[in-house]
Amino acid sequence: MEANGITANLRVPDIGAARDFYTGYLGLSVEDFNMGWVARYRSPDGRAEIQLLTRDATAPQDPVVSVKVGAAVDDAYAEARRRGFGIVHPLTEEPWGLRRFFVRAPDGNILNIAGHPDA
Repeated sequence: MEANGITANLRVPDIGAARDFYTGYLGLSVEDFNMGWVARYRSPDGRAEIQLLTRDATAPQDPVVSVKVGAAVDDAYAEARRRGFGIVHPLTEEPWGLRRFFVRAPDGNILNIAGHPDA
């Protein structure tokens, strides 16, 4: 598997309240998306981004990072299973078009491994 992007997922109680800090103070002024329970903000030049997360809508636990792997998400899932890593959320085609799964790293962190249909 080769990651082509990693984004931190920060757990916040209220995205609207947190947004002002991350956009106003840090300058992450571009809102890539906002689904109410998760939103991604980035800098105008695209070099910095962060996701704010209240609670994952379809998974039993929240990931600390989202790892973009494009079309290789099925291969990444097979490799995680082959290596015996714990799968927290199975490979799923989410209602919003994202194909993803959650894997528990040996250190206990949960990672969202995601393949976007356009990547």
